Amino acid sequence: MKLLNKKPVYVNYILIILGSGLIAMSVQCLYDPCGMVTGGFTGIAIIIKMATSSIIEGGVPLWLTNILLNAPVFIIAYFIKGKRFIGRTTFATIMLSAWLYVIPAVDLAQGDFMLASIFGAVIAGAGMGFILLAKATTGGTDMVAVLIHHKLRHYSVVRLLLLVDGAVVVAGLYAFGLQAGLYAIIAIYITSKVSDALMEGMKYAKAAFIITDRHEQVADALMSTLDRGVTGIYAKGMYSGTDKCMLYCVVSKKEIVELKDIVVKIDKNAFVIVSDAIEVLGEGFIEYHKK
Repeated sequence: MKLLNKKPVYVNYILIILGSGLIAMSVQCLYDPCGMVTGGFTGIAIIIKMATSSIIEGGVPLWLTNILLNAPVFIIAYFIKGKRFIGRTTFATIMLSAWLYVIPAVDLAQGDFMLASIFGAVIAGAGMGFILLAKATTGGTDMVAVLIHHKLRHYSVVRLLLLVDGAVVVAGLYAFGLQAGLYAIIAIYITSKVSDALMEGMKYAKAAFIITDRHEQVADALMSTLDRGVTGIYAKGMYSGTDKCMLYCVVSKKEIVELKDIVVKIDKNAFVIVSDAIEVLGEGFIEYHKK
């Protein structure tokens, strides 16, 4: 069995529908009833409204700030990420709004900030993970994190989003209230961990280093039985002083058990080292696509 490969287009939209529904549930049933704002352009809009209330009656409207912040981000994303990304993101934004309209506002946490921050974060983190797996965002700071990731590839989108949303909450502690703000920071952290775990969990594979005197038989068996490539790395045993051929093979998590069985059947004295391969790009695993 091969790991996740290129997904059909409809799978991405199913992930977006499911993910946006989970995010909407966390907002409607956990965050909003407690008055908890977990960053985003909405959080920035609230800060601006409060800061300008002494200058403009009622302050700058939330909808106006949201449009003014999103418009340039969408334009930049169109040129950097392309129209497919913008199309999926637009769909995700519409679906999130639709779910927020459909899902009733029920206070599941009964005013408990701890419950709201933990369960809301787990649900929202899963939702965000699904949307990011579909190569989309819900706009706002999500898209900002994706654009930053385009330049800083060594940081994950989720970690960048953690920093951006965390900065928004810290900047708006006076607007959100100290208690709500501190719990919001906890929620953002948990959300990032859940999203990261979901995304990386979909990409995990196993890498096996096999040291055996029967390297040719083992390699042939792995290639014919598992239909996986095997690389021979010539090495030298420092204790014995003899030259050896160490085999290197990457398989799925389910296939690693079969790999070990194959090796043991051929050579009971084989030395096998198994490690996690966090992400594998290439034939039989995940195909790399920029858009």
